[in-house]
Amino acid sequence: MKIYTKTGDKGTTALFGGKRVSKCDARIEAYGTVDELNAYIGLIRFKNIDTRAIEILSEIQDRLFTLGSILASEPGKNNLKVPYLNEEDVELLEKEIDKMNETLPELKSFVLPGGNDVIGFCHVARCICRRAERDVVNLAQSEPVPDIVVKYLNRLSDYLFVLSRKLTYDENLSETPWKPRIQ
Repeated sequence: MKIYTKTGDKGTTALFGGKRVSKCDARIEAYGTVDELNAYIGLIRFKNIDTRAIEILSEIQDRLFTLGSILASEPGKNNLKVPYLNEEDVELLEKEIDKMNETLPELKSFVLPGGNDVIGFCHVARCICRRAERDVVNLAQSEPVPDIVVKYLNRLSDYLFVLSRKLTYDENLSETPWKPRIQ
């Protein structure tokens, strides 16, 4: 199988189901951002972090491929076999967030993004996740998108934030609180 097909040379691509759309279609933007997020999570997963986080990040990457498949599927094509997300996927993120939070100090202010490279990757991934969420919400204003997609991305951005905090404390680094200037 060749990796190039030349079918996209004029700026269109095919959805799963056959419909051709512009490469800047809202659906393509949404799953493209999910793909970018997945790549950043891959950077985090191959850093020196605890094995539980690696396991969860592997699961997340798998779910992001599922999410991308959902978004890449032509709406209204009911005969397509597409993987699915479910509430248990969201609950896994919530349980992991709660478990990490048990060992973290109470969050009393916003914190400035930063830290070592893996912590920085978590913050970048969180930002990309938020963009993916916005892209999916934008798409959902004009085409059907399962509610679970937005819910999963919303919870995933929370997970990535808490993971950044956990990695900060695992490395005995300090968070930098945001100190707003208020008159």
